Formats: sequence, structure tokens, C-alpha cells
Amino acid sequence: MDDRALRLSIQQQRPVLLEADLSCEAGEMLAIVGPSGSGKSTLLRAIAGLGAPVRGVIRCGGQLWRDSSAGVRLPTRERGVGMVFQQYALFPHLSALENVMEAVTSLPRAERAEQAQRWLARVNMSGLEQRRPEQLSGGQQQRVALARALAGNPRLLLLDEPFAAVDRVTREKLYRELATLRRSLSVPALLVTHDVEEALMLADRLCIFAQGRVLQSASAAELIARPADGQVARLVGHRNIFRADVIRHDHSSQQTVIEWRGIRLVAGLQERFPVGSRVSWVIPRSRVLLYTPRDGLEQRENTVVGQVHELVPLGDMVAVTAAVAEGGRPPIHLMLPAHVVSRRRIEVGKALHMTLEAEGIWLMPGDRYHIEDDAQPVTSQVGAPR
Repeated sequence: MDDRALRLSIQQQRPVLLEADLSCEAGEMLAIVGPSGSGKSTLLRAIAGLGAPVRGVIRCGGQLWRDSSAGVRLPTRERGVGMVFQQYALFPHLSALENVMEAVTSLPRAERAEQAQRWLARVNMSGLEQRRPEQLSGGQQQRVALARALAGNPRLLLLDEPFAAVDRVTREKLYRELATLRRSLSVPALLVTHDVEEALMLADRLCIFAQGRVLQSASAAELIARPADGQVARLVGHRNIFRADVIRHDHSSQQTVIEWRGIRLVAGLQERFPVGSRVSWVIPRSRVLLYTPRDGLEQRENTVVGQVHELVPLGDMVAVTAAVAEGGRPPIHLMLPAHVVSRRRIEVGKALHMTLEAEGIWLMPGDRYHIEDDAQPVTSQVGAPR
């Protein structure tokens, strides 16, 4: 076990419910993802030792920071936490260099300036050291804040919605810079964000957080392909979430057969759900493919015919919804290149022939979270739809 890692198991009931068991290895970035008000920032404050003490245990960097049963609560200033906030939190009367120097007050002044200069250079702020915050753009202020957080050689880096206050172009530049910088860091880093796409780009693992609880923690690929339940599926941006009945498990073909709206679909073998059970299921939009029906060709797996309900251009892509069966049931969602829509002459009201990739269909418990009652459309709560 690497003693530089962060490991915690904490709880509190008031003022905000918090129940979290998680770990973050040295050099790893863990994204805490959830909607506004889910308790993400409260979790970071608890880790940093800010606010009311929580129950449980927090260890990081070889130190015991909190053990409520033993009466241990290490003061914030002794935990060695580097924090970056949404609103920068720079001292307005100090220059960029002086702001970073505040993180290394234990060093002689000459060494403090040298350390601050090095970190400002690493975040591409060379030449702007003497400017005050009011003379810097939002992106430049956030670079100074990041340099200040790292200059003191922290045991843990906490990033609380650090890119929310900057424009999109600046945000994408900061993404690239942070992705490059973190390769050289050997401390655990926690990124709090409500933006799934941001988390997918920057983090090694994602922790889905809601109502103060960890719902699922896994790699980005695992979360997208295998969400624990419908709530997680929604929170990571899935749109194609439905209900079905398990018909049978076929060991010879390693497939599970489900029935959805009178249509038999096959998925990869998922025997944890017994035959006859009602389940939820999800398929990413990227695993819904188009095909052109032709006489004489062998039957494709999981063919579905829908009627195009809506076309929404999004740059060089088009978001497509297709109604399957009648009665106002939630449609299937696809994302297609604009040239494909044009070439295939896909238009509202026309039939759309689709095949649902068996390996893309993932079954989930049908009773843990309300998915659909085949009457109301499903919408994403956090991040971009999948």
C-alpha cells in the first residue's frame, strides 16, 4: 500500500448528509462528479479539515488526518493540502509572484521567490509575475492559483470546479495544461466537477456522487459501459435507458435474451438477473448503428425500425431521436455525422433502420431507480448526453 495515497471512510448527518468511502493513489486524479447540491464541495472541505469535524477516518501522505474514534483531528494547516477554487481566491493586493510565495512562507524570502518563479513558469505565466489579479485574465488567474496550490509541495491537491468561471476556449487550454502538468505530480488529486465530459478528459477514475453518497467509483470506460444502475447511467449522460424482461440465458452463444416493447434483443451473457425478472438496460448512442435493409441478406442482430422524431444539428454532428412503438414512449437517441444524415436523406417522419450492438447493451437492476414507465422521455441530469 502506497502511504502517499488518500484513503477515507467518513460520515456526517448535518448540516449536509455525507457518506463516503474512497481512495486516490499517488499520481492519480479522481474526479468527484455529481449535480449541484450533491455534497461534492462538502466532501472536499471535510477532507481539508474545514468546517465541522466529520466522523470516520482520513489518511493521506503517511499521516492520520482524522480518526473520530481516537479523537484525532489534524489542523488544516498541518495537512499539506493544495486547493484550487472556482473563483481563484487570490490576494488582490499582491502580485502573481507574491500570491504564489504565500504558499511557501516557511522558506527564506529569496528561496520563496525562486520556488514561486519555477511554478509560475510551469503553468506558463513567465513574464507576468509582477501583475496583480485585476491585471490578469480569468485563465491567467487560475494558473496562478494552481501554481500557488502546488508550490508548497502538498500531500494532496484538491480542485473545486476550477474551470467553471472561465470561457470555453480558455477552459480547453487549461485542460491541456493540467493534463500535461499532472504527469509529473506524485500526489493524489481530487477534481470536483458537475461536467462529465471534463471528468472523462482529465481523470483516471470517476466517483459518481449524489445526495452525499458515492454511487459508483470506476474508470471512465467502466462507468460508461457498465453503470451500476439507472441513476448512475443518467448522471454520466446516457439517454438510451429503458426497461425490459429477461427471457433466457444462452450459454452456448454467451448471450442473454431480453424482450423490449415486444422486440427480442440479445446482449452479452449477464446471468446475475434471473429469467423473468424486470430489468433496466442502457446502450450508448455510439452503439446504435444504421443499416440499409436488402433482400437476401442474413438477418442482423437486434434490428429495430423507428420513425425519425427530431433532428438537432450540433456543429458537424446531428442528434437524432427515433420513436420505436407507439404511445409516446421514450425514443432511441443517436448521434450521427451531418454528412451521413445528408447522404442517407434522413428526415423527420421517415423510417430509420437501426441495429443495437449486443455487446453495447448493459442490464441494470429494475427496482433501484425509476427509469421509464414507457410514457415519459428520459433526460440527462449531468454532462453531455451519450
